[in-house]
Amino acid sequence: MDVTGFKSVDEYIASQPAAVQGVLKRVRSTIRKAVPEAEEVISYGIPTYKLRGGRVIYFAGWRQHYSLYPATGHVVAAFKDELAPYQVNKGTIRFPLSAPVPVKLIERIAKFRAKEVAAREKAKATAPKKRQAG
Repeated sequence: MDVTGFKSVDEYIASQPAAVQGVLKRVRSTIRKAVPEAEEVISYGIPTYKLRGGRVIYFAGWRQHYSLYPATGHVVAAFKDELAPYQVNKGTIRFPLSAPVPVKLIERIAKFRAKEVAAREKAKATAPKKRQAG
């Protein structure tokens, strides 16, 4: 059970201030379009998109901004120029609520993360199994 008690992304978005809801709906639809096969869940109290068990991307609304997680080293490097206007640190990308939602950038980040997760899951599946000492 999630400590926040949110049972769905709809419930999470509805709990946000009215001014933030429209932005979060746009972020949500962008991610769903980019990774339509991802499962939408609440994890760590925020909307999360999972693919074959791996967590692809999270988002959350705040007072002055909304955030995407995780901003892995690969994501930051791949989108360095496009992320320059935004605050990026400790695995978080912060977008100001006062600016238009960068739909194309969020879409590309979500697809990039889906590929990262798929590659990691594939590597796990093909890695030799460790034998139990016995």
